[in-house]
Amino acid sequence: MQSDNKTAAILVIGDEILSGRTREGNAHHLSGVLNAVGIDLKEIRVVADEQPLIVEAIRALDGSLGGRYDLLFTSGGIGPTHDDVTADAVAEAFGVGIEMNDEALAVMRARWEARGVEVSGNRLRMARIPLTAKLIPNSFSAAPGFHIGNTYVMAGVPEVFRVMVEAILPELPTGRIPVSESLDVHRGESDVADDLKAVADSYGDLSLGSYPWHRDGTYGTVLVIRGLDGGRVASAMAELKQRIGM
Repeated sequence: MQSDNKTAAILVIGDEILSGRTREGNAHHLSGVLNAVGIDLKEIRVVADEQPLIVEAIRALDGSLGGRYDLLFTSGGIGPTHDDVTADAVAEAFGVGIEMNDEALAVMRARWEARGVEVSGNRLRMARIPLTAKLIPNSFSAAPGFHIGNTYVMAGVPEVFRVMVEAILPELPTGRIPVSESLDVHRGESDVADDLKAVADSYGDLSLGSYPWHRDGTYGTVLVIRGLDGGRVASAMAELKQRIGM
């Protein structure tokens, strides 16, 4: 699908994701948000809580560092424990220092002291922000994320991640929102593959896909056509229906 929209990647950080202890849902949530505002998500990558791996991934994905995509969104690794190394990795990737951020510290103190929680010890780690970064507010639990270059660094806790996404949404570039149509057929993928390819060859500006299903002892395929021109999508779907006899 050809598009002038901004491109993006999501970098999920965490041993708990790779080990299977935690089911990842942040990338799924953000992919829907990006699609709804016309940002083309091109890649989702998962790496361990290891600083060299995170640095390598950021440099490969953030276009402001010569990476592949216009925007990069990260999830995870900015908490209070020893294995939360994302902030240090981001600072290294961008070649800047990292220090206690007065604004972040003030926000955290105001929120937590109002609840009788002392801001000390490991909690202070969450106020360490790379120099030149702009804070991303966290209305759920105070400790902020941050934005530097074209990278948006957000928490891994789903509730916190979602409020951070809401906070950055107004500043994200918007593009053309894809239109999609789907067709559910009681035929296997192999039975419709040739027809789908023929339509795909005729509509190079569109994205066509097939997704098999099994339910209630039967099987079939969902055929999906996506594109930026609703008329082209409708035309392609009409041709597909004609080819498969619907």
